[in-house]
Amino acid sequence: MNLIELEKEIKECIKCDRLVEFREKIANEKRKSYLDWDYWGKGVPGYGNENARFLILGLAPAAHGGNRTGRVFTGDKSAEFLFRCLHYVGLANQANSDHRNDGLIFDGYITAAVKCVPPGDKPTAEEKDNCEPYLIREFDLQTQLRVVLGLGKIGFDACLKFVRKTYPLKMKDYKFGHGVKYTLPNGLILFGSFHPSPRNVNTGRLNFDMMVELLEIIKSEIN
Repeated sequence: MNLIELEKEIKECIKCDRLVEFREKIANEKRKSYLDWDYWGKGVPGYGNENARFLILGLAPAAHGGNRTGRVFTGDKSAEFLFRCLHYVGLANQANSDHRNDGLIFDGYITAAVKCVPPGDKPTAEEKDNCEPYLIREFDLQTQLRVVLGLGKIGFDACLKFVRKTYPLKMKDYKFGHGVKYTLPNGLILFGSFHPSPRNVNTGRLNFDMMVELLEIIKSEIN
């Protein structure tokens, strides 16, 4: 299987009744500011370089971001912050991530642990388990991968759970936090970051300088 085949499978996935119902409900009702949009309303695959050395792993598509545009971290405030930082350090060709045909080139691969938008941004354990095989295949297809950045604890833990499938690993030994760095048993380097959500950015828990500093460290690891 290649990434194109995997993307098709993710887009057509209907494993989780609750998530299918919610993603379609959002797509039908829409937000007033996006009434002219034809919402995606399906599973949202990852995107980027298929020979990436750097992978960004988040939680799930946003209701009016990825679920609207069909591309994770696209068309919402989290994307706006993240790609402004990635562009600043030279890991993306532009500072905006607006829609699937906006010309964005990211020097890495970006995906989410859960491929459909969950109500309240809180997927159930069963929903995370249902999506896990997709994430495993994304990891397996990235044969040049060296560094993973987990955005938020769910993204961070999803990487650990992937590695734990084939290597002995105790989750409690890997504490999440912004800027933490671990070399995992399979050789991957895992960094943690607070999620670039509006809540974290607006409260100052995460700011531009903090993210840029972390991305500069990551850039030095992959060059």
